[in-house]
Amino acid sequence: MPNAHDTLIGQVPAHITQSARLHLTTYDGRVAEFNIAAWLHLPGQANTLVSLQVSYHDGKELRSVNLDHAKVGAQDRILLSGVARLPVAHRIEDMQIRLRSALPHVAVKVEELFVQAVEPVLANASGDQAYA
Repeated sequence: MPNAHDTLIGQVPAHITQSARLHLTTYDGRVAEFNIAAWLHLPGQANTLVSLQVSYHDGKELRSVNLDHAKVGAQDRILLSGVARLPVAHRIEDMQIRLRSALPHVAVKVEELFVQAVEPVLANASGDQAYA
């Protein structure tokens, strides 16, 4: 999207980012997966193309992953969702969900934001990590 503008939708709590089981993949190395859905109201933005992105710090590196994109509906509402596959070299910190639009200063009302690890890591009684 040329001349894109980002708007913060929500900050993901650390306990959620730390709850994801890491998978070892052939091309991306370690990857954490999260189910993400955002129900948004964008007054006056009907038929505007927008994208949902996940940004996070991995050690000292800032990373960003595109999740979904679509046009805002006639009622100025949109649902953007998907499974975010986040490559991780160190650990995920400061995870944020952002809306990207070609228009500056987009007013966003977040009706609901859902973020959950696809496969959570659970702590057992002895404090060790167990996989769900």
